[in-house]
Amino acid sequence: MISNEVINAMVDLIEENLRLIEEIKMQGFDSFSNNFRDIQAAKHSLQESIEACLDIGSHIIAEKGFRRADDYKDIYRVLEEERIIGSDLSAKLQEMAQFRNLLVHRYGKIDTKRIFIIMSGDINDIKQFVNTILKYIS
Repeated sequence: MISNEVINAMVDLIEENLRLIEEIKMQGFDSFSNNFRDIQAAKHSLQESIEACLDIGSHIIAEKGFRRADDYKDIYRVLEEERIIGSDLSAKLQEMAQFRNLLVHRYGKIDTKRIFIIMSGDINDIKQFVNTILKYIS
């Protein structure tokens, strides 16, 4: 059975991180790009938000008995197959999962401009995911 308590706790974590990202973003790119602390905070907040989305997806997949995801990107494919999220959102979230791997494993230096672009627009995909999931569990 899907636990609303588990999902709501993860949603709270996401919303807290997104508030911090919004605060940092409001200072503008110049301020952001010259502030190591803000860059690190943004990276961490993005990582934590993406991971919470993955955890929500994994929880739903496990509790509903859907096919097991092969990797993080596949979590969103499974949710798409089960018609919980649409294909456009699935594709965007799969990119986010890939970005999460860059953040965690530090495969290369992540361009500060790319982080700011994600903060400025792509976090809307996380918001859309949260709204979709909250509707799904209600």
